[in-house]
Amino acid sequence: MSVQDRAGAVVYAKDIARVSAFYAGVAGLRIAHSEDDHIVLESNGLQLVVVAIPEPIASSIEIETPPVRREDTPIKLVFPVPSISAARVAAPKHGGELNAEEREWAFQGTRVCDGHDPEGNVVQFRQIAP
Repeated sequence: MSVQDRAGAVVYAKDIARVSAFYAGVAGLRIAHSEDDHIVLESNGLQLVVVAIPEPIASSIEIETPPVRREDTPIKLVFPVPSISAARVAAPKHGGELNAEEREWAFQGTRVCDGHDPEGNVVQFRQIAP
């Protein structure tokens, strides 16, 4: 599949290596290309580009530990995963978090759970319902 045939998204980050490692480790994306100012991750149907926030802007952004979720944005990335439970275990290893199992819900034949990446960007994971 060529780049023209693939949906895509861009995430701006202070720490592109850490944010990219989260999406590779939790969502199963593979790193396709890396430069100092961006990292390209891919799956068969998606290209996610993690772009470094320019330093003058990045220096004014504080990422708390643990990160505070940025829920005031109109965009939420959604990734299919084989197992939400496995994603929940992997997320903290990569600086993120998924909501507890009690907060999962059913949607169009999938099991769904929200979480956040290492910089607080809200992300959703979907697993085909058993």
